[in-house]
Amino acid sequence: MKFTAGQIAGILEGEVHGNPEIAVHKLAKIEEGEEGSLTFLANPKYTSFIYKTRASVTIVNKSFVPEQDLNTTLIKVEDAYKSFSKLLEYYNQVKNNKVGIEEPIFKSDNVTYGADVYIGAFAYLGNNVVLGDNVKIYPNVYIGDNVKIGNNVIIFAGVKIYSETIIGDNCVVNSGVVLGADGFGFAPNENGEFVKVPQTGNVILEDNVDIGAGTTIDRATLGSTILRKGVKLDNQIQIAHNVEIGEHTVIAAQTGIAGSTKIGKHCMIGGQVGIVGHIVIGDNVKIQAQSGIGRNVKDNEVLQGSPALNYGDFNKSYVHFKNLSKIISRIDTLEKKD
Repeated sequence: MKFTAGQIAGILEGEVHGNPEIAVHKLAKIEEGEEGSLTFLANPKYTSFIYKTRASVTIVNKSFVPEQDLNTTLIKVEDAYKSFSKLLEYYNQVKNNKVGIEEPIFKSDNVTYGADVYIGAFAYLGNNVVLGDNVKIYPNVYIGDNVKIGNNVIIFAGVKIYSETIIGDNCVVNSGVVLGADGFGFAPNENGEFVKVPQTGNVILEDNVDIGAGTTIDRATLGSTILRKGVKLDNQIQIAHNVEIGEHTVIAAQTGIAGSTKIGKHCMIGGQVGIVGHIVIGDNVKIQAQSGIGRNVKDNEVLQGSPALNYGDFNKSYVHFKNLSKIISRIDTLEKKD
């Protein structure tokens, strides 16, 4: 795809300083810009690169005044960073705007779908699947019976969506995700053997949820495992059965959340965090990477460590921990004097 500087300025409501007809077909960092690429300058630390870049077009703030000659056409906007982000979003929309049904696929006779749907080769759509408008199903996706998917949803290649799953509008599910596999439910019998507890619930993703590659979200034993609107999950996260995650919470990679835990709104959870089951985590909670959470957490707490402590208490304790060998040596010396 090629765009001229003039076309890009029109999308961003910017002003062209240079050649409005110069075309670009790829994006680049300013220090790596090449002919035919588009870049941006937002951080003053990178200003020196604008005089060296070979990028054909550079987005800058309106306040930018060059102090040397430039070899790049400028598009001046109110906020270069926000404008570049807007352009990336537009680029993705154009790139992912596939329409039509490829062959071969398997589609049950009672599948229904809206306008501008794309279904890639080797996809499987089970009984009573419902797809909204502008849904993009990439190749090798499995969609089980009675799955409902809203409007403007992207399901990337290799995703497995088990039966009864419900996905809202404007969601993105990346490759390798599994939605609705059985939760880890087993109970010991009189012989000490673990017997499977049937998992009869489902998974619900509300609107504007993003799921990173390789993440798994288990169906509920009864009821639903629920991700509320605006939740963003990184890659390789495990969400167990009957977990509920509140609106606009974000979770980084390799975090594991055990069954029936409830997490509040607007939380930020770092990578490799472990959270036990059957607890409640409040709203606006921040959990640092590699922490272990084994208790209920109140609103607005900031935690670190395993088992997790208040963030300030953890830092104070860590100072003593680093000096632990010296402290023990001093205690040994004092005991010998006695």
